[in-house]
Amino acid sequence: MRVLKAVGGEGNVNSVVHCATRLRFNLKDESKADTEALNQDPDVIQVVKSGGQYQVVIGSHVSEVYKELVANSKLGDNEGSVDEGPKGNIFNQLIDIISSIFTPFLGAMAGAGILKGFLTLAVTLNWLNPESGMYVVLFAIADGIFTYLPIILAFTAAKKFKTNQYLAVALAMALVHPSITALAGNTLSFLGIPVVIGASGYTSSVIPIILGVYCQSHIERFFKKVIPTFLQIIFVPLAVFLVIAPLTFIVLGPIGSIAGDLLGQGYNGLYNFSPIAAGAIMGGFWQVFVMFGMHWGFVPIMMLNLTQYGSDTMVPMLLPAVLAQGGAALAVFFMTKNVKLKGLSLSSALTSVFGITEPAVYGVTLPLKKPFIAACIGGAVGGAFIGFNHVQNFTFGLVSLLSLPGFIPQETKDTSGMFAAIIGTAIAFFVAFVLTFVLKFEDKPEAGSDSTKSNDKNLASNQEKVATKTILVSPLEGTIVPLEQVEDQVFSSGALGKGIAIEPKKGELYAPADGVITTLFPTGHAVGLTSNEGVEILMHIGMDTVEMKGEGFEVFVKQDEKVKKGDLLVKFDIDKIKEAGYVVVTPIVVTNSGDYLDVLDMNQKEVLNGEDFLAIVR
Repeated sequence: MRVLKAVGGEGNVNSVVHCATRLRFNLKDESKADTEALNQDPDVIQVVKSGGQYQVVIGSHVSEVYKELVANSKLGDNEGSVDEGPKGNIFNQLIDIISSIFTPFLGAMAGAGILKGFLTLAVTLNWLNPESGMYVVLFAIADGIFTYLPIILAFTAAKKFKTNQYLAVALAMALVHPSITALAGNTLSFLGIPVVIGASGYTSSVIPIILGVYCQSHIERFFKKVIPTFLQIIFVPLAVFLVIAPLTFIVLGPIGSIAGDLLGQGYNGLYNFSPIAAGAIMGGFWQVFVMFGMHWGFVPIMMLNLTQYGSDTMVPMLLPAVLAQGGAALAVFFMTKNVKLKGLSLSSALTSVFGITEPAVYGVTLPLKKPFIAACIGGAVGGAFIGFNHVQNFTFGLVSLLSLPGFIPQETKDTSGMFAAIIGTAIAFFVAFVLTFVLKFEDKPEAGSDSTKSNDKNLASNQEKVATKTILVSPLEGTIVPLEQVEDQVFSSGALGKGIAIEPKKGELYAPADGVITTLFPTGHAVGLTSNEGVEILMHIGMDTVEMKGEGFEVFVKQDEKVKKGDLLVKFDIDKIKEAGYVVVTPIVVTNSGDYLDVLDMNQKEVLNGEDFLAIVR
């Protein structure tokens, strides 16, 4: 829950998904996220802002963090909600859509793809007979997700587009229904309108169902507005089916198929122009694409290549880029004298073997800079070698050494591509490893060395302070105003104590801590509270509002009453205060500031009620 709080709370999150190592937030307002706090969190590797997403890199255990986050919030149930956050430019929108749709099932697809590759390898080595029951069952598991891919895409796309997931799945099932698949390559007539079914039908297709679900989201919302509520459970689905099914088969399906063909032809045209250059570019810059979220733009191309041509040349060129990061991280392991960095670099080198590069990139190579450059060069060299050998991939999976069996074609069982990929990847790993030694890097001093003893003392001192600080939560929702900018000199001079001011957006004042009401003006414009830890807090609603004599104020507590953090203290009418000619800016000061080492704010611009906003250091 620390992550959710740091990104601005549940109210600041439009949506969240996770991939292999990171939580991918779509935030309403990124300025409300506390990036510094997340980067200092020991369980967070790095924060990345790219592709219109706020990405919190956790590591290989991200799924557990995601489950806890969803279990303790309503973020996992956003059907029917409206995304009101900033959309960004078209490129960022596209990247966000692709990542949100494909991320949830990449693990399942990767597992199935690896299984499919190993089945091919087992048949090639005569370990399995393709006629055996064991092969048939395992192949059905491995190939099923690819054959009926539109169904899974419909489910995740519906979640992204905030529409009924079951209606979307029903549409996808219609696309891959045996009666439609049997008519692949033919033309039907629907009320006299020609319906063109592609040469391979819609099994394994990508774009048609995404377009269909996007249109469904608008059609469904329209019918929910015009159909009475008590009839919606039956007639909304019926109306959606009657509109979206013909629309998808007559218009969206052919458009999606044509778009897919153009994407595939465009990529393959570039690849055929120079496979070596393509390999060098993809191998050298892949991790840069990943850092900025641009890699999601390539995922549909990989899948379209597999579904349309039966093979893909992009995935093999990316394998050197992944393992090169592991090679650079392993070199850091041998070179560094920092015990903590040694452990991190070794573990991240091992995880790169399984295609997980975030720990290596964000924890080791990128912070040290030169190892990252060495890895990119190694990836470029290995990618160029693989491009030169025209290595192809025949099944989808995460880019890792486990992908290698997928480079064997099922028909010919030719292993030359797999061995070329092994050699190219080994070259990338070796080049990155050696170049890291050549380029060197500025090593971080080992903890406990002479050069860090003074820092260790300061760190210990800071940790002691942190252990004895008291956190106050905001009693108001509004905009932070520095105390020195308050129009009353008594407050702005700090004469009453250190603190901060808030220009409230909502006329409700809550208790910032557990404690006792020690000061309560009959007019309700000011409240004093002493926390259970002895912090004396004065909250003064507006300037000179005592002159209103309680008009517009409603008090909910009594003198000497015990209150809990978050209890409602006073309601006040912001408009009435302003109409009376008074400023509504509200100072919150610690009147016994002299008893403490310091009173620190959280460097916020906006604050929500109940959000941490002042730290009192003993």
